[in-house]
Amino acid sequence: MTSYTLTFRPSGQSCEVPTGTLIADAARLAGIDIARPCGGQGRCGRCAVVVESGQVRRRSTLRLSPADVEAGYALACQTVIEGDAVILVPEQEKIERRLVTDKAARKVALPFAYDPARHQNVRAFTVALNPPSLADATDDVSRLEHALADQGLPGICLPLPLQRELSARLRAAEWQVSAVVETDNWRQPQGPARLIDLLPGNNGALLPALYGVAIDIGTTTVSAFLVDLRSGEMLDSAAEYNGQISRGEDVISRIVYASKGDGLRELADQVQATINGLIERLVKRNHVDARQIYKATVAGNPTMIHLFLELPPASIRLTPYVPTVNHPLPQTAAEVGLNINPQAAVDCLPGVASYVGADITAGVLASGLAHATDLTLFIDIGTNGEMALGTQDWLVTCACSAGPAFEGAGVVCGMRATQGAIEDVWVNAQTCEPTYRVIGGGKPKGLCGSALISLLAELFITGVVDKGGRFKMDLGTPRLRQGDHGAEYVVAWAAETEAGRDIVLTTVDIDNLMRAKAAIYAGFGVLAQSVGVSLADVSRMLIGGSFGKFINVERAIQIGLLPDMPWDNFQFLGNTAVLGAYMALLSREARDQIKAIAEKMTYLELSADNQFYDAFTSALFLPHTDLGGFPSVAALMAER
Repeated sequence: MTSYTLTFRPSGQSCEVPTGTLIADAARLAGIDIARPCGGQGRCGRCAVVVESGQVRRRSTLRLSPADVEAGYALACQTVIEGDAVILVPEQEKIERRLVTDKAARKVALPFAYDPARHQNVRAFTVALNPPSLADATDDVSRLEHALADQGLPGICLPLPLQRELSARLRAAEWQVSAVVETDNWRQPQGPARLIDLLPGNNGALLPALYGVAIDIGTTTVSAFLVDLRSGEMLDSAAEYNGQISRGEDVISRIVYASKGDGLRELADQVQATINGLIERLVKRNHVDARQIYKATVAGNPTMIHLFLELPPASIRLTPYVPTVNHPLPQTAAEVGLNINPQAAVDCLPGVASYVGADITAGVLASGLAHATDLTLFIDIGTNGEMALGTQDWLVTCACSAGPAFEGAGVVCGMRATQGAIEDVWVNAQTCEPTYRVIGGGKPKGLCGSALISLLAELFITGVVDKGGRFKMDLGTPRLRQGDHGAEYVVAWAAETEAGRDIVLTTVDIDNLMRAKAAIYAGFGVLAQSVGVSLADVSRMLIGGSFGKFINVERAIQIGLLPDMPWDNFQFLGNTAVLGAYMALLSREARDQIKAIAEKMTYLELSADNQFYDAFTSALFLPHTDLGGFPSVAALMAER
C-alpha cells in the first residue's frame, strides 16, 4: 500500500501513513491531539483543520460552508489522505479547570452514625509472629495464618503478589507486623478474609492509617472524596473534567469512538488518568501515602463504568440495549490502573440497565428516596436525563437522551460553565435588550447551560420567541437578525466579548434546547403514567447532579423542563452519585442497600414506548402544548 508524508503546522511534526488514513488518526501518530467531541462522527465540526497543500478526500463537509471548503478547511475525522500533505491545526479548544475550587465543598457530614467495627470491612490488625527455628519450620504463609487466627480471622487469602513479598517483609519487620485485611472476600463470598497489605509494626503499637476514595465518573465531570476509613470523615474532595470529553461529549459519541480501532483502550486510559490525577491532588494536599488507600467505590452511568473497566460498550446503543454487565464484580486497583494500593478493592456499584446505572442507584440512596413514604421523583440532569419515581416500597426508572445541550455543547456559542461563560440572562420586555452575568467577571466567551435555560425562558416570557421557539423578527430591534445559521438573537456584541465575535442564540440552538427539555419532561410523564399517577401527585422532586445546582427553578418551569409545582417541593442535592459512593465506601450495609435498590427498580425502555414519542412531541413547545399543566406560566402569559 502506498504511503504518504504528512506535515502538521505550526508544530512541524510529521508522520508517514498509508493512503486512506484519516487526518485525525495521522495526527495522533504524530503526537498531535485533535479534539473529536462528537466521537468522530463528523457532526460537530470542531475538528476542522486547514489543508494547506496536498491531496485529500473529504467524506463529509457537514458544518463546513462552501467558502470554508474553498479556503481549505476539512474535518479531520472525515477526511482521508491521498497524497503528501501539509495540514494546519488551529489552536485546540482548551478544557479549562473547573472554576469552583476543590475546597469549595470539601466537607460533607457523615451520612450516618459510623461504627468502623460494625460498618467497615477494611480493618488493620497488629500481629506478633514467633520467628521460625530448627524446632519450628512452619512455612511463612502458615505462620501468618495462625497468628491472624488468634486475632479472630480463621482463614486468610493471600494474593500472589503479596506472597511473593511475604518472606522479605516478615524478616525486615522482625516478625512484628500490621496486617491490613478485607474481612469479606468478594472473590470468594463465603471464603476467608483477604490480605491487602502487610506493614512493619510492633504488637500493641498504633494501627496504620486506612484511607479510601469514593469516585463518581460523570460524563462531563469526575469527582472524588478522600476518606479516613477509621473515623469515616471525608477529608477532602476534588473534581475535574473527564478527559474523555475530547473524544465525545455524550455517551453515544463515546460508544461510537470506542468501537473504532484502539478507541476503547484510549478512552479507558483517559478516564483512569483523570481519576489518578484527582487522587494525586488529594494525597499531596493531605500528606497521605497513596499506598495507604485500601478501598475505592465507583459510581457512574453504564457507559462510563464500561469504559473505565475497558468493557466494550457497543451493545448499550444497539437493540435490545443490553450492557455487558449491570453488577460488576470488584477488581483490584492494579487490574484497573488506579494508583492506590495495588491490592485495594475497586468496587463499581451496581446499575439497572443500559442507561440507568450506579449514579442513579447510589443517588437514590443518598437522596433519601429509598426511604421515602410519599411519592417522590428523583432526577439527575446531565447529557442524559436519568430519573426514578416511587417510594420506599417501589421504584420505576428510565433515562432519556438530553444530549449535551445543557452542557453548552451543540450550541453555536455554547461552552462549559467555566471562566468567561455567561451564566444568567435577563431580557427587557420593552427594548428586548439583554443584561447578563459572567462567571468570574470580565468579558464573556459564550453561553453555558444555565444561561441557555434562563435566556430561552426570558425570550419566551418577553415575547421575543413564540410558543414554537421561533423568533418574532418584526420587533424592530437590531438584536434580531438573520445569520449564517438562520434567525438569531445577539446576546453580546463583538466589542463586548473576549474573542471579538458576537455571542448569539440561533434558531438551531433553540431547536436543540427544545428537544432536550422535551425529552426530560416526557420522561417524567411516562414514568408517572406507567404506574397510574400524574405529576400533580408528586410530593417532592429531588434534583441531583452538579448541573442541577445551577438550575433556576422558575426559568426551568417556564420553558417546560421541570413540572409546575411549588418551588418548596424542589430540593437540589448536588452530586448524589458521589455521596452514595461515599456511603457504600463506609458501610457494607449501605452497599447492600444500593444493590437492593438496583434489584427493586423496574426499568422502562423509552425507545420502545409509543407513549414516550407522543409525550415528547407534546413537549416540543414552550412550555408545553397543554398550558393547563403549567398554571404559573399561563398566569404570567395572561399578565403580559
